[in-house]
Amino acid sequence: MDAPLWTALQQHNAAGRVSMHMPAHKGAADCLAVLSSVLPFDLTELPDTGSLYDGEGATALAEDAAARLFGTVAARLSAGGSTLCIQAMLRLALPAGGKLLCGRVLHRSAANAMALLDIKPVWLLPDGSAGDAFPGRIRAEELRRLATLHPDAKAVYLTSPDYFGVMQDIPALAEAAAEFGLPLLADSAHGAHLHFMEEDCSAAAQGAALAAESAHKTLPVLTGGAWLQIGRAEYVPFAREAMALFGSTSPSYLTLLSLDLCRAWLEDAGKDALLALVPQVQKIRDILTERGFALPQGTCDPLRIAFAAENAAALGEILRENGIEPEYAVQDKIILIPSCANSSADFARLETAVRRLPSPKYAVCAASQTLPQAALTPRRALDRPRERLPLAACEGRIAALPVCPCPPAIPLAMPGEVLDSAALRNAENYGIRCLEVVK
Repeated sequence: MDAPLWTALQQHNAAGRVSMHMPAHKGAADCLAVLSSVLPFDLTELPDTGSLYDGEGATALAEDAAARLFGTVAARLSAGGSTLCIQAMLRLALPAGGKLLCGRVLHRSAANAMALLDIKPVWLLPDGSAGDAFPGRIRAEELRRLATLHPDAKAVYLTSPDYFGVMQDIPALAEAAAEFGLPLLADSAHGAHLHFMEEDCSAAAQGAALAAESAHKTLPVLTGGAWLQIGRAEYVPFAREAMALFGSTSPSYLTLLSLDLCRAWLEDAGKDALLALVPQVQKIRDILTERGFALPQGTCDPLRIAFAAENAAALGEILRENGIEPEYAVQDKIILIPSCANSSADFARLETAVRRLPSPKYAVCAASQTLPQAALTPRRALDRPRERLPLAACEGRIAALPVCPCPPAIPLAMPGEVLDSAALRNAENYGIRCLEVVK
């Protein structure tokens, strides 16, 4: 059989490395055992299976069950990941476009959605509270300052937790946003599990009007499974319409099924399993701290392992040689995403691997937070003719598409921003050789 992807996956699995990357089911979660013979469940929208965007049948019942579990006004299933949820919540909050007070820590899907929906971001820059190596947090005082300067803003958009696990002070930010009548939208793609910590510290529970949660990142769900959590009743009648605007008319029932199976597991045994994971993760973080690695400071996701170090790519190879496959190991950052599907033996192997890493040699600094000049709105840049040029020819040109390596998921340039020498140096450091610019 000539199927290169199948061959590649077989070879990867044969290596026998412990998965410390997405998806969280790790290919072996007990609650997904029913999917061992998947074809009978790979169905479409039928009277028996429900119609996702029409809110009928079994899919609607699964959404109702999810809302009860998470304690939200409503929940919507997504087989298009948090990307679909982010697109939908921007559409819900800014149906006619307009200004959005927006954290600069931002996933590319949000940047693209802003361009499509004619949204103009007004940037909220993070402070230094997470340490020199990581993006920090947005202060409520800064949100109030920008909301005062931009009384025509329609909403606030933040990422919490970010890829490194840094969590925003959602209660304080939601309170500040409410003072100006602004809904708080949260990209919580990496935070679906936070509902089930000792105290519910999810964005949805702490005041977000809408939150996008990629279940597959940290819970045993198939890739692409996510929930849109709705905290305000006025968005409920239009949520399916907003998701249908961007989503496939053939959503994967395997992915939807995995969301519902995970929800049932969370109701039964999931919270205990997630809480049991916390001390195992903390032990690894303590070892990294003792070894001199820089970890994000302040309130962070208790199940995320992220650290900064010189030559992260080389350290990633050491982890692989010791049987650990990291989520990310590039430049000066390493990210590990453990889940309940990782065994005690997996953590023992991880501990051995971490202890074999050479100690870091210098402090790592986060990328510059200087904002580029905006010459066009994202929508106008998207609509203009463009050309692809090598980096050396891009200085002073206007970006036609987002330049947003992840991590740190801080755009080096948004569509419409002028490419300066600092942005181009950072792009080169990420291995980018050409960019799309406005003609």
